[in-house]
Amino acid sequence: MNAPGATPPAPPSSAASHDAPASPASPVNGREPTILATSGGHRAGGGRTMVAFNSLVHHAVDLSGVHGRRPRVLYVGTAIGDAEHFTARMTEAARVAGFDLTPLQLFPMPNLDDVEGTVLDQDVVWVMGGSVANLLAVWRVHGLDDILRRAWRSGVVLSGVSAGSICWFRGGTTDSFGPELRPITDALGLLPYGNGVHYDTDAGRRPLVHELVADGTLPTTHCTDDGVGLVYRGTELVEAVTEVPGKGAYIVTRDGDTAVEERVEPRRLPDVS
Repeated sequence: MNAPGATPPAPPSSAASHDAPASPASPVNGREPTILATSGGHRAGGGRTMVAFNSLVHHAVDLSGVHGRRPRVLYVGTAIGDAEHFTARMTEAARVAGFDLTPLQLFPMPNLDDVEGTVLDQDVVWVMGGSVANLLAVWRVHGLDDILRRAWRSGVVLSGVSAGSICWFRGGTTDSFGPELRPITDALGLLPYGNGVHYDTDAGRRPLVHELVADGTLPTTHCTDDGVGLVYRGTELVEAVTEVPGKGAYIVTRDGDTAVEERVEPRRLPDVS
């Protein structure tokens, strides 16, 4: 089993049938293309707020390397239809955390005159969960998929939870189409793997991931229990981290016509006070 910081197994040959992943450019101003893909990041707020940013969101900011000023975080709520009540909660969570948060809304129209300029000016992009299928369709209509690829190459940390995790990969399992989980295979493909979220809390996720990897629908797939995140530099998985003790990450690979799962022990992140 690989240590958390070790290089993961190469994707199986079945991945070759997918489009080639986007190639990260050389680091810009020392900022290497970075993704933090998670099944967590939020917790119940205390005092006067309903939602707070947990350790995974703070880790995304740490990965950006920002210092000497307030971190700039772009919140993207496309997957829940830019629900205004949750945008307000994220804004409050950012205020408590000491971050400058900019919401990017695409319903009923983009709320920013210069979407690309705003995205590229951020330290972190945090994408909310919800419907990954709807998220991808709306992003493509507005060209946000290409903007996010440029942001990734420029060193803006791309991150998010659930749908906001799957979107960076080739695909994964989703309830976007109804209560019965189905595969999605046309995500952005910045990372040349599949992605399994809520691996320990949604009983259907693990068996479907195994089925899809075994039959070649998904390439090697990286999965997270709730509270766990995966850190990628370029397209290499460099570390698993967690905000909840006892949780795990997993790499599911194809072996003939079966799937093989290996657990990666994540590093425990500091609690957020």
